[in-house]
Amino acid sequence: METIPTFHQVQDWSAPCKTLTIKKLSPHVGAEIGNLDLLRPLALDEIEDLHRALAQHLVLFFRDQRLDFAAQKRLAGYFGELHVHVGPNTESKALEEDPIVRRQHFDSTSKKVSGEVWHTDQSCAEPPPLGSILYNHIVPPDGGGDTLFGNMYRAYEELPPKLKTYLEGMTATHDGSFAFGKNAPVAVHPVFPRHEVTGKKLLYVNRGFTTKINELGRRENATILPLLFEYCEDPRWQLRFRWEAHSTAFWDNRCTQHMAIWDYHPNTRSGYRVQIRGHANPQA
Repeated sequence: METIPTFHQVQDWSAPCKTLTIKKLSPHVGAEIGNLDLLRPLALDEIEDLHRALAQHLVLFFRDQRLDFAAQKRLAGYFGELHVHVGPNTESKALEEDPIVRRQHFDSTSKKVSGEVWHTDQSCAEPPPLGSILYNHIVPPDGGGDTLFGNMYRAYEELPPKLKTYLEGMTATHDGSFAFGKNAPVAVHPVFPRHEVTGKKLLYVNRGFTTKINELGRRENATILPLLFEYCEDPRWQLRFRWEAHSTAFWDNRCTQHMAIWDYHPNTRSGYRVQIRGHANPQA
């Protein structure tokens, strides 16, 4: 039996993909992937091309593929072990029969939805998830329910050079109580880690979890942290993804941020999410 390569073992992540069709959706983040049937096991060259595509485009989208849980988890498994959500159930809930899968269902009875703030999934975890795969089978009939994605390489690159020099080597606290309430995990990560595959530096703070830069005082944090959030959330390196029924989004959780837009109440958006366990905490 052939061994499935890990993200680390794919040679030359920047090489062109040969087995997939790729349609870029914005200059800086996001691509729609075609010529791939996710309902069947993939060949090794297809898996390697998926690794390259994720490294190059940060978020991958698949249209009109009716994924079951087995297919969704198999896709995640090509990138590593599956991740179990940390922290208590909130707006999304793990399935009783399979804690790997979380139901993301919001309708006329919902008081709140998951992810309605710019964030990186569970950056309060040690380590945070490598990636997330969300499949939506029901979308609002009149549009809405889009998801915004942002490129954190670009956020880092656009920071003023003197600010980058000042913050180099600093760390930030990511507190899960912001999103999950009491008994949620807390983690510390570099402000400017390097991506474990591409080696590129990125900005790793987010409004959903980051509470402070540890080496700065209260006044400095009150000025600098909101400024960093503004760079993370800048529309110049964003993509707004419009969901259709039976669409899937697969994002690299290390170098992107995203935000769900809840503009469709009382209509329904419903789907399922699985995640990939991180290999290690972000490293400077």
